Amino acid sequence: MNDGSAVDRVVHHLRGLVAQAAPGTQLPSVRELTVHHRVSPVTVAEATRRLVAQGLVETRSGRGSFVAARRDDRPSRDLSWQTVALGPRRAGEEEMQALLALPPSEAISLTGGYLDPDLQPAAALGAALARAARQPAAWHRGPVEGRADLRAWFARETGGSLRAEDMVICPGGQAALSSTLRALTAPGDTLLVESPTYLGALATAHAAGLRVVPVPADADGVRPDQLAAAFARTGARLFYCQPLHANPHGATLAPARRAQVAAAVRDAGAFLVEDDYARDLTIDGEAPPPLAADDPDGHVIYLRSLTKSAAPGLRIAALGARGPAGARLRAARLLDDLFVAGPLQQAALEFLTAPAWGRHRRTLRKELRARREALLAALNRHLPSLAPHDVPRGGLHLWVRLPDGTNDVALTAAAAGEGVVVFPGRPWYAAEPPAPHLRLTYAAAPPHLMDEAIRRLAVALAR
Repeated sequence: MNDGSAVDRVVHHLRGLVAQAAPGTQLPSVRELTVHHRVSPVTVAEATRRLVAQGLVETRSGRGSFVAARRDDRPSRDLSWQTVALGPRRAGEEEMQALLALPPSEAISLTGGYLDPDLQPAAALGAALARAARQPAAWHRGPVEGRADLRAWFARETGGSLRAEDMVICPGGQAALSSTLRALTAPGDTLLVESPTYLGALATAHAAGLRVVPVPADADGVRPDQLAAAFARTGARLFYCQPLHANPHGATLAPARRAQVAAAVRDAGAFLVEDDYARDLTIDGEAPPPLAADDPDGHVIYLRSLTKSAAPGLRIAALGARGPAGARLRAARLLDDLFVAGPLQQAALEFLTAPAWGRHRRTLRKELRARREALLAALNRHLPSLAPHDVPRGGLHLWVRLPDGTNDVALTAAAAGEGVVVFPGRPWYAAEPPAPHLRLTYAAAPPHLMDEAIRRLAVALAR
């Protein structure tokens, strides 16, 4: 019997003892359990750790393990005083909770912002982290802005416009975005965003006390004429943009618009926050260079994360900016976190500079294409009127236009009742949505489940 099943066997045994015993009852010792189950002490320790994490068992140093007090046995306390002490709830919390909610295990998930576990290079990342953990230098403090070699890797990825000293390593893209908005704005300032745009950006802007103004986008990305008009009307000095495979609508900024967008930002004396989250998620053709690659005057704040293209646990991202803006960003990151954990930075560098990174990107492109095509085929089979005309050339999602009059939030609830989890379009707009949409994530489920998922969605829509 393998180690996993052995641990499960000990867990099952101890759970039965806990169910029959009163709180405070001492459980069998490690020695007794190893003899009884013919397993190693490590196996017993892992079983005990799981039950401690579930609140069923508590350990007492030098004395052993005991049945934990049941929640119902603990005295009830009146914590209502905290409502007065804390004051109003922070803006943006509900949006982020919805964005990161885990779907029920029995449902088919067509939502989420990360790769399905089957697409994550877990073995390569694990090996890289194991190698990093064995290097004593990885545990030292290191530069607060991050390892120079890791910053140099991110700088090269921008096309050479930024140098290693212009970059700062951050614990994930969301942390980088939060630091950017707080460092370059003050409460009450205006932030321009594409419409629709990344829900996490809206939540972070609201938490920072910013006034968010949407700028229309279409299949070719944000509209430069509307962007220039928004700058002139609002006096904004910051524009958040995802030029490549934008989340949620999937558009890539058209070549003809790149210079026009840059000109609108330059003429306004403003900054463009380029969220390049999808740099490694291109499916068809080659990705265009970042906007930061052609930014001689320092208007672009560049953000690149590895989390979306590798694994949620690889909380490594980089911010790049020059001049006083770069200095402010580096200072903000220092105040927020001091520095990112050395072993994680070392593991990221080991992974990125090994052949495993190239293999992962090639495999990921192939697998994302298969999942996207399976989802499109299922839509054409069961809901042909919902199949998008403009198919994104990369990213993780399809942006599906619903029939006029459809309540996308109600449809999402009905779909969950049918066993398929999708995300409504309404929260992705900073103002009133012009039409109802759903965001369907093809990276979240294997191809063979797509047909059943859309069949269930069709049932929900019909009802």
